[in-house]
Amino acid sequence: MSGQPLTSPHAAHDTCCAGHDHGHDHGHDHACAPPLNRGALISARGLRLVRDRRAILEGVDIDIGAGEIVTLIGPNGSGKTTLVRTLLGLERLDGGEILRAANLRIGYAPQRFDIDRALPMTVDRFLQLGTNADETRVSAVLSEVGATRVRSQQLAALSGGELQRVVIARALLRDPTLLVLDEPVRGVDYAGEAELYTLISRLRSDHGFGVLLVSHDLHVVMAASDRVICLNRHVCCSGVPETVAQHPEYARLFGPDAARAFAVYHHHHDHRHDIGGATTPASPSVSERDRP
Repeated sequence: MSGQPLTSPHAAHDTCCAGHDHGHDHGHDHACAPPLNRGALISARGLRLVRDRRAILEGVDIDIGAGEIVTLIGPNGSGKTTLVRTLLGLERLDGGEILRAANLRIGYAPQRFDIDRALPMTVDRFLQLGTNADETRVSAVLSEVGATRVRSQQLAALSGGELQRVVIARALLRDPTLLVLDEPVRGVDYAGEAELYTLISRLRSDHGFGVLLVSHDLHVVMAASDRVICLNRHVCCSGVPETVAQHPEYARLFGPDAARAFAVYHHHHDHRHDIGGATTPASPSVSERDRP
């Protein structure tokens, strides 16, 4: 991946700022966008995508730095997955520019991972397929995600939580500098969601990579994030989770009870559940361990 900006033929380069003092970012008010952040893993300004004469993304600015967890939230159809695909170079830009770090290596877990249940494939085979990973490396990533015991099981027989851990393990095989997870708790129950986000936070701390999360699930994922970006084709609001949860645009998109529910969510459990559902003592919470 090049360290040079990728600019669409229609990109605007106006970086002036006039009359914008709200203290949060509006992707659609691009006149005050800061320059590209050359210290970020990915930096983008003024992203615009139009499909069938409909704006899918409009004036989106985003930075993802090493060692931080950035979460995209927004309603269905808000452009979250399209933005991820654009940042990964999988969608054609109609406007804006993207700068990717020269050393960028991406581990990607897509939103949908459909398994052909008629196709026999063990977890071990899945992890080695197309990756050139040896037995030692496969053992290491399965251990990291807490899924060692499913190594010989058929992929189609895994629970939602087990499958998501295996998919994350495969992403780790790339030794990423940026882990991109699109709806990583899809098909996972509520207790499993919190465990997966705790796992993601621990992996970030252990490896120092950046994490870009996409999620519908507001309260658990926001508590596990360093920065939240609320997207609805443009950036409605962004910042630390507590600030975003109090923003009027957040309440407008998710309802007046959303911020109150987020505040209520902040509590501490003295136990956790492993991949098999067994109770074990809790490790330090995200807020205790990972936040300054």
